[in-house]
Amino acid sequence: MAGTDRTWTIAEIAVEFDVTHRTIRFYEDQGLITPERRGTQRIFHPRDRVRLGLVLRGKRLGFDLGQIRRIVDMYDQPPGEAGQLSYLLERIAARRAELEQRRHDIEVTLAELDEVERRCRADAKPRARLRSGR
Repeated sequence: MAGTDRTWTIAEIAVEFDVTHRTIRFYEDQGLITPERRGTQRIFHPRDRVRLGLVLRGKRLGFDLGQIRRIVDMYDQPPGEAGQLSYLLERIAARRAELEQRRHDIEVTLAELDEVERRCRADAKPRARLRSGR
């Protein structure tokens, strides 16, 4: 099949995106993707494939499912892509600020660990000398 007529099975989609069938079914249960059903078989159209890619990217970026749903669904609703992009930029800014704060907190914690380690090593040297009789 060529162009927009192309479809995929759940197995093909799972391999392409390196996810389990269970993950795909979960996102379907959540309404984030809506593959066509032919009996028990799921048929994925280009729209489903794109949406799954967006969902997985959103998860990698740390967005929760509610945020991902809003971003993905906004494309099909007014104000469309412009609203979607505006909301996404807001979420990116918030996520970036959260990660920058985490980075700062980690740097502070690492510096504290360095200081405690330095003190422990300094205190351990005289004690080791006392035990050895020096």
